[in-house]
Amino acid sequence: MKKEAKTFIHLGAGLSDPRIGAALQRAVSLESAGDLAGAETLLRQIITLEPLHGDALHLLALLLGHARRLDEAAELASRAVAVDPRRATFLRTQSELLRSIGQYYEADKAGRRSAELDPRDHHAPTVLAAIAHDRLDLPGAIAWGTRALDIAPDHPEAHFELAKAYLLGGNFARGWEEHEWRFRISGAPPLMPPTPEPQWEGQKLDGTLLLIADQGFGDVIQFMRYIPWAASICPDLALATDAAIGPLVAQMHRRLPQFSNWSDRPDFVAFCPLSGLPRLHKTDLATIPANIPYLRADPPRAAWWRSRLDAVTPPGRRRIGIAWAGRPTHNNDFNRSVRLQTLAPLGAIPDVVWVSLQKGPAQDQIAGAGWDAPLLDVGRATESFVDTMAVIDGLDLVLAVDTSVAHLAGAMGKPVWLMLPYAPDWRWLLARTDSPWYPTARLFRQKRPRDWASVVDDVARALQ
Repeated sequence: MKKEAKTFIHLGAGLSDPRIGAALQRAVSLESAGDLAGAETLLRQIITLEPLHGDALHLLALLLGHARRLDEAAELASRAVAVDPRRATFLRTQSELLRSIGQYYEADKAGRRSAELDPRDHHAPTVLAAIAHDRLDLPGAIAWGTRALDIAPDHPEAHFELAKAYLLGGNFARGWEEHEWRFRISGAPPLMPPTPEPQWEGQKLDGTLLLIADQGFGDVIQFMRYIPWAASICPDLALATDAAIGPLVAQMHRRLPQFSNWSDRPDFVAFCPLSGLPRLHKTDLATIPANIPYLRADPPRAAWWRSRLDAVTPPGRRRIGIAWAGRPTHNNDFNRSVRLQTLAPLGAIPDVVWVSLQKGPAQDQIAGAGWDAPLLDVGRATESFVDTMAVIDGLDLVLAVDTSVAHLAGAMGKPVWLMLPYAPDWRWLLARTDSPWYPTARLFRQKRPRDWASVVDDVARALQ
């Protein structure tokens, strides 16, 4: 749930005790100062004294929504609406929180009611656009996003919802333009420190073009394919990137200067995020650069890992790498990640040795996964993307959710099967089982929201 610049709370409405009004004002001050724990404690005290205090219920719902305590937040928002069913802001918050826990029908109902009560509020149609997207109603998402922009033409969130809908539907020309609003979304980290230098628009330059590896590692892997194209226009390049991804970028341009700290940046005359290069390239479905593979494993390291895997793989068995969870702090992780236990039926498929490529907290799920087949945990032994590539080089297949491992295997030209949520990220498009971004990828999609069981069944049948 996105944190807005203002807290929607109306002090003094229906207060039976001035002390409660003062306490509510104090809670607002604590929230504004970043003391969320203190604000929560105070709000709960208010609700204990006045269980039907709509403003306190609403503000606590917002606090818990920001903390990703979504089920409890949605319940509080619904209680606030029950207290005052004509408060448009209460309904909008309820709509956004119900959407975040997958209750799309009720979320849509609340959002529509909010939009009716306050037709000049651009936030409600923006939330309704997001709900329509999650239901794969792309015409609805475009209609609601357009309505929001009719009210507030410069609302970044509405532009971004349009970007998602256009790109997912394959209308890249419209989608790339709307995608440019992503850095202006409330709470989005800045692309870079303030600079007087302009953003690059694809022209030749007399000086250095600074490329910025923005967004997640998967995005960087996907969009680094454009670096040779950018270099063909502006040979003098530099790249701001995380050191973890640096060795991969070096395969695209071995003489490309890289830095991880802004204090080390060279002088430059223009900048561009990697995710902005497809727009300048004028990429459409027919012109996606797909010179696969554009990443390759280090041969000595790959040979070492292959010998280790050979030693523990019985003859005749397939080796399949698996990654079931992305970065838990990703704002869509609840939708794209799955628990390993949910994938346990795959462990019953004969003649397979599973190789866990999982990193991060989800590795701890291996101990209680109920996995019948051998499951080798090499994720703990890989320290870098270079190591992971070396492992992937010795596998027959990679099975993954939408995370960097899938992009890595696809960029290497290795067979990779992706398990996708009902409303996938835009890059996987609609309905198709293949990907123009990664020709060796095969896509398995949920038939209904949160329906991982059908994906597991489809993958199991394909493996057998």
